[in-house]
Amino acid sequence: MLKAILFDLDDTLIDWSKFNGDWSQLERRHIEGVHRYITDNIQSVGDVKIFQKEYMRRTRKTWNDARTTLDAPNVEKVLRETALHFGISEDKLESKEYLTAYGWKTSELVTVFPDVIEGLTRLTDAGLKLGLITNAYHPMWMRDIEMKAHGLLHFFPTCRYSAADVGKLKPHPKIFKTALDCLGIEANEAIFIGDNPTADIAGSQSAGMKAILRIKKPAKRLLSGLVVPDAAINSFDELPAILDEWHPNWSQNGSNGSNA
Repeated sequence: MLKAILFDLDDTLIDWSKFNGDWSQLERRHIEGVHRYITDNIQSVGDVKIFQKEYMRRTRKTWNDARTTLDAPNVEKVLRETALHFGISEDKLESKEYLTAYGWKTSELVTVFPDVIEGLTRLTDAGLKLGLITNAYHPMWMRDIEMKAHGLLHFFPTCRYSAADVGKLKPHPKIFKTALDCLGIEANEAIFIGDNPTADIAGSQSAGMKAILRIKKPAKRLLSGLVVPDAAINSFDELPAILDEWHPNWSQNGSNGSNA
């Protein structure tokens, strides 16, 4: 029996395709806020460009290491280690304060895919639980800022997990199990939807779920055929027909989801 659908966030629910890809430039603006907070409230840590350079070096290293270990990079940890490198005492660092100074917010270039709100509404109206798992570098409370701005937060009232909080990146099974346990369900009672063949599809299938690939642009070859999604969709409008086939009684109202 289908009880829940779990989603990836970036490029599954929200569209980053208009973002120019210069992540380091975006990060520099946030690090300026952290540098200002530390300088004004704790002590001087020198030139902001040197502080930014050290932060970016550590960020790149932690992401490079994560490709092998699947240990999730965490912006709070990298900011803390950067501040310690510049002589700030551990007992003077309050993570909530410098993460607030980091000033994460949604970008005007990032939008919700046009099919998402209607698609999620249909699923919740059918009585399904929804969960979210993102390989984000940021704690979930920071990504919640975007979720709220995009009108998505209320669809996921209890089950929202950032890799930074769980400690492991998809496709590691821990992050999938954490979400399933949160919803109180078994893997065979859930479906996962995401855009990344390795992290989302292979990861959720290894955790025991059926996986649907969200296609928004031509997909790369799926690991020479080793990663094969159970289904693929270009739009959430196509999802009810798949659910009808896999779980004919997926709507608690007994109505066919595709006719809702």
